[in-house]
Amino acid sequence: KTANQESREGPPSLCCNQQQQHRTTLFCRSIHILTMNRSKPSTISSAGLGLRVPRKRSALRARWGVLVLVSLTISGVYYSFDIPAALHQQLLDYMPPTNKFEVRFNLLYSLYSLPNVILPFFGGNIVDRIGSPICLIVFAALGFLGQLLFAIGTSVKSWAIMLIGRFVYGLGGESICVAQSALLSQWFEGREIALSFGVALSVSRLGSVFNNMISPAIANSGSTPLALWIGVIVNTITVFLAFIIAGVDKKATAKCSEDNQTTALLTEALLEEEEEHQVDGPLHIEATGSSDEDSEESNAPHLSDVKKFGSMFWLLSLSCLVVYGCVLPFNNIASGVLLERNYFKVPPDDCHLSFPDQCTSGTLVNGTNPSSDSNGNLCPSGKCTAPLLPTSINITRTDSSWKREEYIYDPLTATHVDCGDPFWADACTKDYCDAQNHATEKAGRIMSIPYFISAALSPLLGHVVDKIGCRAVIASLAPLMLMFVHIAMAVSRSSPVLPLIGQGIAYSLFAAVLWPSVPLVVEKKLTGTAFGFITVIQNIGLVLFPLIIAAIYNHDGNHYIPNVEYLFISCSVFGVLVGFALCFMDWKTGNRLNNASGEATEDNVQQYSSIVTTDDGSCIM
Repeated sequence: KTANQESREGPPSLCCNQQQQHRTTLFCRSIHILTMNRSKPSTISSAGLGLRVPRKRSALRARWGVLVLVSLTISGVYYSFDIPAALHQQLLDYMPPTNKFEVRFNLLYSLYSLPNVILPFFGGNIVDRIGSPICLIVFAALGFLGQLLFAIGTSVKSWAIMLIGRFVYGLGGESICVAQSALLSQWFEGREIALSFGVALSVSRLGSVFNNMISPAIANSGSTPLALWIGVIVNTITVFLAFIIAGVDKKATAKCSEDNQTTALLTEALLEEEEEHQVDGPLHIEATGSSDEDSEESNAPHLSDVKKFGSMFWLLSLSCLVVYGCVLPFNNIASGVLLERNYFKVPPDDCHLSFPDQCTSGTLVNGTNPSSDSNGNLCPSGKCTAPLLPTSINITRTDSSWKREEYIYDPLTATHVDCGDPFWADACTKDYCDAQNHATEKAGRIMSIPYFISAALSPLLGHVVDKIGCRAVIASLAPLMLMFVHIAMAVSRSSPVLPLIGQGIAYSLFAAVLWPSVPLVVEKKLTGTAFGFITVIQNIGLVLFPLIIAAIYNHDGNHYIPNVEYLFISCSVFGVLVGFALCFMDWKTGNRLNNASGEATEDNVQQYSSIVTTDDGSCIM
C-alpha cells in the first residue's frame, strides 16, 4: 500500500484494537455496576449464572409513600362525594320549598353515577394505555370542577347548576378510583395487594367520616353553602396530591428503566467476552423479568378483550352491584332515615299547640306556647321527637337580619322552615331549630359508624385475606350480615348503633375481598379494563337505586321506614345467593379466590381451564 493509503486507513490492527477496547470498557463498567449493587439483594442477585434486577415498581420502597398519597387523594374525593348525604336536612331547609325535593336530592347521586355507567369502561382502558398517574390528575381536576359548580349552584339556590356540578363530579369521581386501583396493582403485587387495597380504603373512607361529622356542624353554625365551599378546598388539595403522585411514579419508572439498561449492558458485555475468549463451559447470562413498560407496549389491551372475562368476573360484578346497593345508597339517605327513625321523630297526631297560629319559641314569643295532647298532658314527651310547629303564621319583617320581607304560610310545614334564617332560628321557632341542629349533628356522627369501622378494619382485614384467602366465602357472609342489619332497621326502633356497626363490618369484609379478587380472575394486561367494567356495573345500580328510593319515599307519604329498608333487605338476600354461586364456581375452577396464594389448586386444573381463553377469544374447555 502507498503511504497515502496507510495514512487514511491507519495501522492494520487499529480497528480490531478499538473493538477489543470497547468490549473491555463495557465489561469493566458492567462489573463495576454489579459490584456496586451487591449490597442490594433485591436489586441484583446471582443464581447459577442468571441475573435478576428490579424491573417492577412493586420492588421499590417508595410504594408505601405512593400508597399514602393515593389514599389521601381518594379521601378528598369521598369527602366531597358524601357532602349531600350529610346535609340532607340542611339542604331541605335551605333550598326553595318543593314537593320534589327527595327526587332532586337523589338525582344528585344518580347524575353522579350516570356518566360512570359508560366512562369507567373507557377510563379503565385509557388507564391501561396512557398510565394511571396522568389519569389521576385529569380525574382529580374534573372532581374539583364539579364540586366548584355544586357549591356555586347551592349558593344561588339553583338545582340545575347543582345537578350539573354533580354530573361533572361524577366524570372524575369514579374513574379516579379505577386509576387508583390500577396504580396500586402496579405498585403492589402478590400477598401485599389486598393489604394495599385495605389501607387505601381505610384512609380514604376517613374522608366520609370527617365529612359526616364536620359538614352538619359547619352548616348549622355558619351556612349550608359554606359547607360546600369547604369541599372545594378539599378537592383543590386532591389535585395537588395527584401531581405529586405523577412525579413519584415518573421517577420510579425512570429508575426501573435504568436498571433494565444496566442488565442489558452487563449481558452484552459478558456475552461478547464469551465469544472472544471461548471459555470452557459456556457462560449464560439471562435477564429475567420484563419491564412494566415493555409489557404494556407489546400487549396493548383492547375493548374487545371483554369477551375474555370469565364467569368468575361476572359473578364478582353482580355481587358488587347488589351488595354496594345495600351500602352506598343507604348512606346517601342515612341522615334522613336516622332522623325519622330515632332522632327527630314526628310528634303524635293528637299533640296540639295552645296557640296554633303563633310562634313557639324565640324573640317573637311573649310568654309561652305549650303543646298538649287530648288528655291535657304536655307533649311531645320524648327528647328525640321534633317540637311542634305553628299551623300557620303571618309576620312582616321587623329585623334586618331576616332573609325575607314577610313570612306568610297557611298551612306551615317543615319544608318552609329554614333554620339558616334568623327568623326561624332565633325569633319564631327557636326550639324547633335547636332540636333539629342537635339531631342532624348526632345523626351525622352515628351515620359515620360504618365508614369508621371500615377505616379501622380494612388494613387488618386486607392482611388477613392475604393470609387465609376465603375471598368467595367472605363475599357470601357480607351480604348475609347486611340482611340482618336492614331487618333490624326496618322492624325495630331501638338504637341504630349496633346495626350500623354490623354494616361497617360487612362493608369492610366485602371491600377487602372484592377489589383484590379482580386481578385474580382476569389477565394481567386487562386489569385496568376489568376494574373499569366492574365500576360500570356498580354504577348502574347507583344510578337506579336512588331513583327507586325516591319513588318509594314519595309513595309512602314521605317516609323511609319500612319500605325503603325492605328494598335493601331484598338486595342483600340476592347478594347471598350470588355469593353461594361464586363459592361453587370457585371450587369448580380450582379455588383461586379461596386460596391464600390466589392460584388454582392442582385438583381442579381441568375445571379451571374452562375459564381460560385463547387470543381469539375462544374458550378452552
